[in-house]
Amino acid sequence: MSDLLERLRGRGWRMTSQRRVVAEVLGGEHVHLTADEVHARAARLLPEIARATVYNTLGELVALGEVAEVSTDGRAKRYDPNAHHPHQHLVCSGCGTIRDVHMTGDPLAGLPQEQRFGFTVSGAEVTYRGLCPSCARGPGPDPGPSRAAGEGPEPA
Repeated sequence: MSDLLERLRGRGWRMTSQRRVVAEVLGGEHVHLTADEVHARAARLLPEIARATVYNTLGELVALGEVAEVSTDGRAKRYDPNAHHPHQHLVCSGCGTIRDVHMTGDPLAGLPQEQRFGFTVSGAEVTYRGLCPSCARGPGPDPGPSRAAGEGPEPA
């Protein structure tokens, strides 16, 4: 059983078959799925699950603090089931890939008391943006039409 399912059961969350399947999808592999991706995976396990049920369940999980929403530069929100383990995100501005980054130390240590403006700070969210190795390489060179032996100039 996934950590997410265990936590939800411990909280007394009413575990319908639809909610269980959504929690299983989120708790299975540690990936940051969109709502549509959660629905597609959930539908493989429970074909009758409605997209609206998935969206509603994700909203409930976010409200409970069991799942975090991650925004990626105008793309569909993604859902992070790793909400109980402090971490930051590395987001590719090219393809939207998200990776968890586990930093050491207190993320609030960099925020001096005088810069808190009287706030009682309870958390911090840091998102690093850049290009993943694949997007940084860019598209490969266009080989153009294939050249038969002896046709055209020799390549330089």
